[in-house]
Amino acid sequence: MTSITPPYHRVTRRLAALMACLLPALAAAAPITFNTALPVAQGQWLLREQYVQRYRYDNAATLDRQVHIGALGNVLAYGATSKLTLFAVTPWYLDKTLNRTTTMGRMRLTASGIGDTQLFARYTLFQHDAPGRSFRIASLAGVIAPTGSSNTADRFGRLPRPFQNGTGAWGGLAGVVATYQTLAWEFDADATYQATGTHDDYRAGAVSQLDGSFQYRLWPRRLGTGVPRFLYGVLETNLIHTDRDRMNGLDVADSGGTQWFVSPGLQFVTMNYVLEAAVQLPVAQHMNGHALRDRYIFHIGFRTHFR
Repeated sequence: MTSITPPYHRVTRRLAALMACLLPALAAAAPITFNTALPVAQGQWLLREQYVQRYRYDNAATLDRQVHIGALGNVLAYGATSKLTLFAVTPWYLDKTLNRTTTMGRMRLTASGIGDTQLFARYTLFQHDAPGRSFRIASLAGVIAPTGSSNTADRFGRLPRPFQNGTGAWGGLAGVVATYQTLAWEFDADATYQATGTHDDYRAGAVSQLDGSFQYRLWPRRLGTGVPRFLYGVLETNLIHTDRDRMNGLDVADSGGTQWFVSPGLQFVTMNYVLEAAVQLPVAQHMNGHALRDRYIFHIGFRTHFR
């Protein structure tokens, strides 16, 4: 008796071809520690809410500075065309706590409020799609708007400039991003540069960054029927170089440096939303003088899309 059910490998190929057509429109795996490779289809809005907890310190025994930063960030993206995506990235709530040793003893400083906003566009320069896979290269460019306060003060006076929530100056950013996506895994990489102008004789150091992210489908091992739900393991790396800050036309000795992070994480992906978490762990930190170093940066977030 002849079966009317197609062989398994033929069903798999058909499913793979169908999924390849749907990939841009579905919630999908994406980098956790950087935003530029987020997938956005034409006519689609993407909203990402992410909470970041960062703990920093210095190696100066006389100051013994410890900084805790809690940031609730918002990423809103819109697929203007099949090639052009517009992004707005705003840390809409920052909470910074600085503990340091002074001549009057241990002192605690706090600052909270909105941070500076990034507005940029990403344009796809090259795209090649095939059943079950897609490869894209895109450029990006935009501005950094000084929406965060740069004049926060307490009873002791104005807080240190690097501790302010904003730089007080307009800036710009540019970069390039590449993504290779299959049904089982995805790799994203980008190179970005951002710098701001001078405000009140202070300029924050420019930041050059190289990022990579590999996402692998851990579950289900085989694609089947029904509403898809996926669990991805994520491994990312970030190489960040920050130039020295400048004050009154001179370099600030205890600022800037180079850091390398490795970031393991998980993403739970459904048709409509993504849950994600990762921790950035410093592998190497070559900072200038007593510039702040990182112990860890923890990310937890939620992402969804709509039209």
